[in-house]
This record gives sequence, structure tokens and C-alpha cells, in this order.
Amino acid sequence: MSLTIFLGWVCLLMSGLPQFPSESQGPPKFFNVMEYGAIADGVTDNSEAFLKAWKEACEWKGRARVFVPLGKIFTVNSMMFEGPCKGQMAFVIRGILKAPTDPSKFLLTDKWINFRYIDNLTVSGGGTLDGQGKVAWPYNDCKKNSHCRALPTTMRFDFVRNARVHHLRSIDSKNTHFILFGCQDMNISHVRISAPGDSPNTDGIKIGSSQRIGISHSIIGTGDDCISMLPGTREVNISDVVCGPGHGISVGSLGKSGDEDALSGIAIKNCTFRGTSDGVRIKTWAYPMFMDTEASNLVYEDIFMDNVGNPIIIDQEYCPVPPCKFVPSRVQISNITYRNIWGSSRSKVAVTLRCSQTRPCNNVVLEDINLSYVRGNANVTALCSHVNGHALGKQNPASCL
Repeated sequence: MSLTIFLGWVCLLMSGLPQFPSESQGPPKFFNVMEYGAIADGVTDNSEAFLKAWKEACEWKGRARVFVPLGKIFTVNSMMFEGPCKGQMAFVIRGILKAPTDPSKFLLTDKWINFRYIDNLTVSGGGTLDGQGKVAWPYNDCKKNSHCRALPTTMRFDFVRNARVHHLRSIDSKNTHFILFGCQDMNISHVRISAPGDSPNTDGIKIGSSQRIGISHSIIGTGDDCISMLPGTREVNISDVVCGPGHGISVGSLGKSGDEDALSGIAIKNCTFRGTSDGVRIKTWAYPMFMDTEASNLVYEDIFMDNVGNPIIIDQEYCPVPPCKFVPSRVQISNITYRNIWGSSRSKVAVTLRCSQTRPCNNVVLEDINLSYVRGNANVTALCSHVNGHALGKQNPASCL
């Protein structure tokens, strides 16, 4: 092959990769929030100053940087940063942002910081998002009230494309720490997310109706799922994530409503779970649906379980809040591979594949599974119902496929 043809192929391949913001388009212009009236006393509401800085930055036709300086603490109420913008946007958080503690502020919205309709966005800086969730968690009554009002998510991205979120810390969110909805070509890396293990609904990262999402090199410990992937999510790569405490990394829950898009193309590799209630989990409601949907083409590979309640689990009878009507799930699960998963289980049933009676799981593969019971020398077991597949290599517990 000639050099010209080879270079042409390289260009063609590169053109199909996600295009993230470039750092080579001239010096950026900084929009320091303190120059717009922000007061770093940890008490004053600085929402107006932040929004003014964003508005001017969004009008800048070059590389714009909204800047939150190091060593400063800013309290801000709910804020929406909306595009489209005229240039490449970055939100650089070097200091600490604190959410409001006044109930009248956080009971009227389901989001604290919201980015919407933006192409080419970076959120980074090494700073901290403090959701001050301890004051709000007592207001969470979702286990008793099916019509409960959602508390605010710390940072939400709606219809954002070509974005990077990196080198941030999020602590004590009132609800989910990060939500992605309707997003494309986003990469989240080097984030540290933490909330107490008993804090309600404090998921780390929740993804819905989004595609081509990467999550890597992060530590997540919360009171709910470290990462959860909801209907319409496709092409997600998760790697080098440490999860715990929390409920593990979950697909779902799925199948509660009748208009859900399919979920597919999830790869979870080289991750560690420490003391979580679940490890890699797929959960669908035992709930009446009027339309079929599916979850397919999932790979779990090179995963270490350290004292995990249910290391490998498919639960198609998911119903966390009784009373429950156990109607067979209409979610079709297929093409699921578990490869090289090892460590310790807090449950004697270390592998649970509980699938739908009317739509059995298809082509489930267990390859090189080595899980032991944390207490003594008792053997772990596997449970299978309504599942088709096969096992390869080492199997501890003995495969039920």
C-alpha cells in the first residue's frame, strides 16, 4: 500500500472518532466569577454572578473559560448554564461550590447545576462540589411515597455533545451526583464521588438516552448505584473504576414503563468493587408493561470483587418497594458475557441469573469465574432460572448453566 493511500485510511478512521474540545486554538479568555460580583464568604448566594459570567463567556467566539478561583468557597443556588455557545466552553472549578441548605431552595427544583444544549464543553479544575446533602436526606420519603418529589442532582447534563468532565470531587449530593440525559460523545474521568453508604438515592453517575459515553480512572462510593445505565443508553465504556460503598454498577432498572428504548453495547472492564451490596447487576421490574424492550451486548471483564453481597446478578424480579406484583418481565436480556471475575462474596449464592419466565435470557456466557465465600470454608453456589448460555474455563461456583 502506498503512503498516500495509507494516510487516507488513517484520516478516514480518525474522522469517525468522537471529537473532544481541542486545546490548540489560541489562548483562552477567562471569565472570573469574582469579576462579576461573586463573594467568596461561603454564605452569599452567588448564582447571579455565575450566570452573568457564563452569559458573556457563551457569547465569546473563541475559547472561553468560566473560572472559579482556588482557595475560595462560593455558595450558589440552582443554576442553568444553557447553550448553544459561539465558541468552545470550559467551566473551570478550582475552589469549592456549596449547595443551599435552606429547604425552601432545594425543594423547588430537581437539579443544582445544569448544563444544557452545549457542544464542546469541558468541566474540570480539581475543585469540589459540596451538595450538603445531610440537611436534605431526611426529606427523602421515596420508600414510603411513590409520588415523592426528587431532591436536586448535583450536576446534570442535558443534550450535551463532545464534552469532558474530569478532575472534580463531588461530595454529599442531595440526590444523584451526576446525570447525563440525551448526551453524546462524553468522557468522564478522574472524578471522586462520595456520600455515606446509608444516604438515600445518592447514585454516583446515572446515564439515560445517551450514547458513546466513557467513564474511567474514578473512585465512587455512595448510598446507591455507583453507576447506573437507564433505557436508551448505548455504547458505554467503563474502566478503572473503584466502586464502594454502594449498590454496584447497574444496568437498570428497566421495564417499569411501556415506552422505553433498548439498551445495548455496554463494556465494564478492569474495575474493583469493595463492600458493595451488589457487583455487576442487571435489574428489570417484575411489572406489567405494554411494550417489549431489550438489554443486549454487555461485557463484564477483569473485575475484582472484595466482600461483595451479590457479585454477579441478573434480577428480573426487581421490586425494591413492596407491595409487589410479580408479573414476568417483558425485557429481553441477551448476549451477556462475564469474563475473568474473581474475589469474595458475602452471599453463599455468588452468581444469580434470575431471568424472565416469558422471555428467558439468551446467550449468557460465564468464563473464568473464581469467587469464594468470605466466611470460612463454605462453598459458594450459583442460581439460574430461565436462562440459556454456557460456561468456559474455571467455574467457582460450579456453573448452573
